[in-house]
Amino acid sequence: MSDPRTQIVGAGYDAMVDTWEDWVAQIENDPRAEWRDELIERLPEGARVVELGCGGGTTETRLLAQRFRLTGVDLSDEQLRRARERVPEAEFVQADFTSIDFESESLAAVVAFYSFNHVPRDLLAPLDARVRRWLAPDGLFLTALGTSDTENWTGEWLGATMYFSSFPPAVNSRMLRDAGFELLRDEVVTFQEPEGPARFQWILARV
Repeated sequence: MSDPRTQIVGAGYDAMVDTWEDWVAQIENDPRAEWRDELIERLPEGARVVELGCGGGTTETRLLAQRFRLTGVDLSDEQLRRARERVPEAEFVQADFTSIDFESESLAAVVAFYSFNHVPRDLLAPLDARVRRWLAPDGLFLTALGTSDTENWTGEWLGATMYFSSFPPAVNSRMLRDAGFELLRDEVVTFQEPEGPARFQWILARV
């Protein structure tokens, strides 16, 4: 069963999906392409990859699906409808990724582009541990994490009710190490969202 807080996220993206896509198109210097490309270069063709919080079929989802056996996971009906139309070669699952499970050591990589800043932070450590368990030896985990000390925030964002939660960078890094990851890259990156500068902690980790 979905956590009530993550249910807010799914309903929110259903309500403002067009606004969100317009908003994303205005972001400047988004670092996701650089990190995505590094992940792609490290993986063999045809590797099994899961994207948590895949959204509506982004450039990242399309590129991953071209090279790998991709499963995208999202809560939003409308995002998944668009993803299935835009990326028909991938598999998509409607689920709360804070509670979904995959077979142990069955994945080459797990990716989460900005979706973990919607995860209630009391659920992050168990989620990190599950991701670690899903990954085969030398498996990779790529994620972008919030950097503020925000326990629970619910309010209006892009015209819909949305939920955010995050830890400071030092806590994020420690939690991933505690889960058994080696951090290959760990950087706080600032870029421009439409409202102004945004800071996220990008991490590429290995089992």
